[in-house]
Amino acid sequence: MDNQEFSLPKPTPVIPVTPAAPGAYPSHATPALQQGENPFGERPRRPTQGRGIRGRIGSAIAALGALLAKFGVAIKALLVALPNLKLFVTAGTALVSVAAYSLFFGWWFAAGFVALMFVHEMGHVFALRREGIKASAPMFIPFMGAMITARSLGNNALAEARVGLAGPILGSIGAAVVAVIGALTGSDLLTALAYFGFFLNLFNLLPVVPLDGGRAAAAMSPWMWFAGLGVLVALVFLEPGNPILLIITLFAAFQTYHRWQQRKSRSLAQTAYYRVAPLHRLLVFGVYVGLIVALVFGMSETHILTSSGHSFGSL
Repeated sequence: MDNQEFSLPKPTPVIPVTPAAPGAYPSHATPALQQGENPFGERPRRPTQGRGIRGRIGSAIAALGALLAKFGVAIKALLVALPNLKLFVTAGTALVSVAAYSLFFGWWFAAGFVALMFVHEMGHVFALRREGIKASAPMFIPFMGAMITARSLGNNALAEARVGLAGPILGSIGAAVVAVIGALTGSDLLTALAYFGFFLNLFNLLPVVPLDGGRAAAAMSPWMWFAGLGVLVALVFLEPGNPILLIITLFAAFQTYHRWQQRKSRSLAQTAYYRVAPLHRLLVFGVYVGLIVALVFGMSETHILTSSGHSFGSL
């Protein structure tokens, strides 16, 4: 047997591979791997360490934008609901006043009294609208009455007088309607309510600002303001324990001083404001005096002695 020489194949050298740092590849890697590409055709994700702050800022801006959008929607909804908000203010303050007056006169009388004040204030609102001026909704203040606000009362003293007298005119009509219903039904409560309604409108005709009579006096003769203020001061001395009357007097004194100082400036605007034709002065005076006479007559016809045992709390 011939001796044959056998030789084993040489083993293939094995190159050890050590873990590479992220993003690094060994020198024998393919050109594609050296460029940082994935052999499966997908690009590897880049480190996000440098983009973390920018990402958070972007998220915050997006959240702020969403919040502002929601805030804008809320503002639009509020503007749409603004008329309802005015109604809410009127109804809310009216309920508070009814509750306050009911402590002394009962619920039915209190509700009727607030309703008559509402009629009075709506007279001012209607007159302001005729003058082209927007007025606020009536707001009630317990034991102080009711009020509305507007940017002005007209372009001149005659317009101010029309706005001022409109409240007592409509308020007197409302009280007269209550008086007629009270007489037809024999309700002492309605008759007493009409009496207080007449009295409320008569008191407002005192010729002193900011009462309605003071508005009329601006067109008749501003000197009447001092006469009305004198009547209020006399009432304070006659009723020293009435804090509401004292508050009204102090406020009227401040308003009278302020208006008189403006008028004394004799500027062109003030001169034009108080320029009223004699015929218009006479008409304002006639309506003013006629209202006083009608209200005094209404009070005399609806006066009820409360000592007779009648209760204002039930019909």
